[in-house]
Amino acid sequence: SNQNDWAEQDPDIWWSHICNGTKRILKESNVNNKEIISIGISYQMHGLVIIDKEGNSLRNSIIWCDSRAVEIGNNAFDEIGNDACASRLLNSPANFTASKLKWVQDNEPDIYNQIYKFMLPGDYVSYKFSNTINTTISGLSEGIFWDFKKQKIADFLFDSYGINTSLVPDIVDTFGEQSKVDKKGEQQSGIAAGTPIYYRAGDQPNNALSLNVFHPGEVAATGGTSGVVYAVTNTLSVKESSRVNNFAHVNYNVRMPSIGKLLCINGAGIMYRWLRNQCGDDSYESMNRKAARVDIGSEGLSIIPFGNGAERMLDNKNIGTQFCNINLNKHSKGHLYRAALEGIAFSFVYGMEILKNDNAVINVIRAGNDNLFRSEIFSNTLATLIGHEIEIYNTTGAVGAARAAGLLDGDFDKFGKNINDNDHVMTFVPLENKVPYLEAYQ
Repeated sequence: SNQNDWAEQDPDIWWSHICNGTKRILKESNVNNKEIISIGISYQMHGLVIIDKEGNSLRNSIIWCDSRAVEIGNNAFDEIGNDACASRLLNSPANFTASKLKWVQDNEPDIYNQIYKFMLPGDYVSYKFSNTINTTISGLSEGIFWDFKKQKIADFLFDSYGINTSLVPDIVDTFGEQSKVDKKGEQQSGIAAGTPIYYRAGDQPNNALSLNVFHPGEVAATGGTSGVVYAVTNTLSVKESSRVNNFAHVNYNVRMPSIGKLLCINGAGIMYRWLRNQCGDDSYESMNRKAARVDIGSEGLSIIPFGNGAERMLDNKNIGTQFCNINLNKHSKGHLYRAALEGIAFSFVYGMEILKNDNAVINVIRAGNDNLFRSEIFSNTLATLIGHEIEIYNTTGAVGAARAAGLLDGDFDKFGKNINDNDHVMTFVPLENKVPYLEAYQ
């Protein structure tokens, strides 16, 4: 069966984990729940949660990495027309939340007919705190439910899918009072009734906020198991509607359409972790030391790291990881380690070329102080090839969401300056001699 490609989670398990977490934090920090001024929520993007009239979840959430709806989205892309999708949705409907909802309609009609509202994961969490159902434009855009041309729900997509727009929750602003914790929310979470929820965003827009990425030319990058490059732009013109995704950024509004262009690279840190697992006892620090003894270009050994499923930026091709040009008389583990770090960096560079081709400007890259960006080889290779600085910050998405819950005046510049002043760890500057890097990249 196709079910290899399925991925589901019970949203009530998210809620029970959150409640365990909030109660434990209150207890261990000795903070009185009355002292908590507001809540900010960051959540996994693109998931589908559906509830009935009583507010009960009707089935497991079909989460972001579930690919059962790919065909539905591809058909819609052709039926609606590529140009209309690119100019109005800024994306192909692809495997996003709208297509997942259509899958439920086609395959589980009994469940579909009971739906009162659909939500994204963060909307459901907010609802469990407050018993209030709402969503944001940013959230709707990541589900491909938003028409950027007409600044409203994408009726034409709903029509194409035969889905009633009455299933859409009320829309609230990304910042500002969205709802308040109710009595039941207090009983379950320990957070005082009356505490407002002031902010909500998907994990990638929220990560960009955490790194002070609000303006065109600023790019947020993450290098975990998979990699993400998120570039902010003010243009609605899209050439790469199926290789790059475009969502309303946290500071999006009608006058200033701030768009986050998101490029995902599936095979990133997982490549380095896989090597570590195969090679036995090397720690990442020791791997990095061995890699550093090898010259740029790993003496001709190259690793192409796309081995973690179909790569969207390669038109959904699944090309696997390739180890090329191994010389059995010359190459060692250190060469493999360096070639892996270089190969992952090269895939980021390749992705950024696609972003630039899609009207993104890249002036500076900001990243958290973790995973791949801790590696000097990775960060130097990337900075040198793209010719821009990489600023490393000691922050996380959770810290960003908590701070954003206090961002009531809309002063993003002051907010960003605070991050710059407090969290900046170091900057990787492009190296003078680009030639060996370019030769290896080619």
